[in-house]
Amino acid sequence: MRRSFTIALERYGYEMKAAADGLAGLELFRDESFDLMILDVMLPGLDGIGLCRRVRETSLVPVLMMSARGDGLDVVAGLEAGADDYVVKPVDTYVLVARIRSLLRRATYAPAPGPERATDEGPPSEGKMLVFGDLSIDTAGMEVFVSGSPVALTPTELKLLLEFAAHPGVVLERHTLLRNVWEYGWDGDSRVVDLCVQRLRKKLGRDRVETVRGFGYKFRR
Repeated sequence: MRRSFTIALERYGYEMKAAADGLAGLELFRDESFDLMILDVMLPGLDGIGLCRRVRETSLVPVLMMSARGDGLDVVAGLEAGADDYVVKPVDTYVLVARIRSLLRRATYAPAPGPERATDEGPPSEGKMLVFGDLSIDTAGMEVFVSGSPVALTPTELKLLLEFAAHPGVVLERHTLLRNVWEYGWDGDSRVVDLCVQRLRKKLGRDRVETVRGFGYKFRR
């Protein structure tokens, strides 16, 4: 499977580096720079979930998790470990490529120009700052600060935050977030939204994003 995916993705123009087990993958990650990682949950030695946690200790590189069980604990564990998205095996190459392209777009995402609230306090980039209490979002530098201290967000977490910040006080349904952030053109698994919101709360404060039961999430002003 590793060889077949490598060959298939190289035909789409991607430069691939593959590792046969989790420890070899960790060593490869430390030795080289990558734009995206695809991790199988069931890796020998160090499984994909453990490898994802190790990667997240030092890197915000987009991570796509691959699981043989779409409704098992593997999916939740992978997303909690810091994965941005997941696919279930067996997966068609065109679906895998679509997810890869979406993740890479998020990694280079720049928000459309919109109303911004300038501030003379906190981090630099005056005039390009969205401010919500102790939370500041530099939309030019793509940086986030809480009480003046920088907060590291993955590309998916950052795009989700920007989507919330563009609609403060508005309830956003999960399928809307799946479409606008994950770029799902079809009904996707809302667990990716729920787990990403949980990660945002851990980094920004639990009260920043409110759950509106039966509907979705609302970003507090």
